[in-house]
Amino acid sequence: MKRFKTIIIDDERLAREEVKRALEKHTEFEIIGEASHVDDAITLIEDLQPDLLFLDIHMPGKSGFDLLEELTNVPDVVFTTAYDQYAVKAFEMNALDYLVKPLRDERFSKTIEKVKEELSNRVKLEPTTLPMHQKIFIKDGENCHFIPLIDIYFIESLENYARLYFGSDKAMIKRSLNLLAEKLDPKVFFRVNRSQMINIHYIKKIHPYFNNKLQIILTTGEKVEVSSRQSVKFKNWNSL
Repeated sequence: MKRFKTIIIDDERLAREEVKRALEKHTEFEIIGEASHVDDAITLIEDLQPDLLFLDIHMPGKSGFDLLEELTNVPDVVFTTAYDQYAVKAFEMNALDYLVKPLRDERFSKTIEKVKEELSNRVKLEPTTLPMHQKIFIKDGENCHFIPLIDIYFIESLENYARLYFGSDKAMIKRSLNLLAEKLDPKVFFRVNRSQMINIHYIKKIHPYFNNKLQIILTTGEKVEVSSRQSVKFKNWNSL
């Protein structure tokens, strides 16, 4: 049986205990950590790579929405909150569900069934990394392209779309950056920040930047700012 790694994030200990108790009867979900603050949660998520977050919205300092904005790779999310007015924004951020505290058993069970179905379908459709020599077909409006993956040098996210740059052209596809990151070779395509990815074969120069960040200049002229976390990862990834 596939088990889904789960992290609970809420500034109230009793609220975290409530989610843990509710999950006890659902053994498919393995609780691998919990956090009471956004900064601690970000470290946990980056280190443990969970499948699912149970995430409060109102927390001291930064909100649950702020947390998702700071992540490079965003897990699936169920929001748990005492407020019902943020539901629209939560679903705009692709939340699987939105639970109002205190949790009700019947409502929680429905959420769990929905989450299990969604995550199980993801496992069945788990993508494999595509070979870099493979050509892909892209239709962008009236224009069609058939290009090798290796020719793509820069990708930027536009909500649920991505814009691919190759040669002197660019094209939009209806794919999230997270999905593309799963499909593309991680030895070649590096996620520099939450909304951009580069082909490392096109790196021309690297400069130190503000707050221990890096700035990368591509052979095609683009300048990209690497986030603090991804700058550390890039240095470690490319060190002896």
